Amino acid sequence: MSSATSRTSTLGVAPPPRPTLSFDHLGCVIAIIIGIALFAAPFATYRATRIASGEARFLIEALPIAMGTVIVVVSLGVAVVAVLVRDPFGRLGSAVIGLAVLLPALGLSAGFLTPADNTFARVSPSLGFWLLTLSFSLLAIDALARLRLGPYGRLVALAVGVSALALLLFSGIWDSLSILKEYHTRADTFWREARQHLLLAFGSMAAACIIGIPLGIAAYRLKTLRTALLQGLGIVQTIPSIALFGLLMAPLGAIAASVPLAAALGIKGIGAAPAFIALFLYALFPIVANTIAGLSQVPAAAVDAARGMGMSARQQLVEIEMPLAFPVILAGIRIVLVQNLGLATVAALIGGGGFGTFVFQGIGQTAIDLVLLGAIPTVALSFASSIFLDALVDLAKGAHA
Repeated sequence: MSSATSRTSTLGVAPPPRPTLSFDHLGCVIAIIIGIALFAAPFATYRATRIASGEARFLIEALPIAMGTVIVVVSLGVAVVAVLVRDPFGRLGSAVIGLAVLLPALGLSAGFLTPADNTFARVSPSLGFWLLTLSFSLLAIDALARLRLGPYGRLVALAVGVSALALLLFSGIWDSLSILKEYHTRADTFWREARQHLLLAFGSMAAACIIGIPLGIAAYRLKTLRTALLQGLGIVQTIPSIALFGLLMAPLGAIAASVPLAAALGIKGIGAAPAFIALFLYALFPIVANTIAGLSQVPAAAVDAARGMGMSARQQLVEIEMPLAFPVILAGIRIVLVQNLGLATVAALIGGGGFGTFVFQGIGQTAIDLVLLGAIPTVALSFASSIFLDALVDLAKGAHA
């Protein structure tokens, strides 16, 4: 035993602990996903025609050797950072670098695999690409969560992400991909269905707010109305969307047949009318329930103070209760919008239009890229709307803190 060790033991002071290597648990999962994506899953799928059976192409086959090597090196570097680095800025930077290399490489892969002057061949992203995108995105989201960004920071991050995606789309890097070829042949139809999808989702949400918030206020005041209203709207929530569309077709068809004005206004058994009404009915419950919850959470002291100042019941509601309840009501609106953007896809089954038109056409034609042409915008809109309204909820809470 050395003299230094003897002195430490004599003084009763424990020696400093040896440093240990610490692995991030989520980072280990991300690293495993990256390994599967690089070495066990195809990067792209090649089809001789848009509906032909696909041929899987692994990373080494789907890209020039130099670009493939860059993807592998960068991906392995991201995996190491995910496992070993805890600093959120380091994690975020590595995820951004990974996405900045991966996303343009997909467009390069499409040009590399498609024979020259061949307008029939199709190249689509395959499991490996999606897994790499998922892993890098998870790492970025985890880093942003560790940074604990405020509402303005989240809005800036959303704007940066949307801008980067728009840059990729308008740069033409992805034009050789199958999904972009599907878009270019249906550009006019795509934007028409996009307008219809947004009209159904946002229009039904607006109608639900106009009707649901006053109903919620009335139900908050009257307990008997509250119980009956919430139970009735809760029953509507349990009805599957397709079943509710079907239930609305018969009465709306009868109204259109007996009331010419209704038919002239577009109210009929199929089309946008039953879809709009169904989305409106689904949206009522979160709006009404959150209005009641928000008003219930208003401090009694604030109401008593307003009453002591001589405010009327209407003034108390408008100037005190509703502003304090607004963050909770806005959270209900967020739920409704994300829900309606997804449910509006099903409206295409009854002729309601929207992005679901491409989804069901693609299913019928066994064209997966046509399905993605409708599904990806729906998911992107839901994700962006959720982040945007989450930030607004936090801003509303901060304004009344």
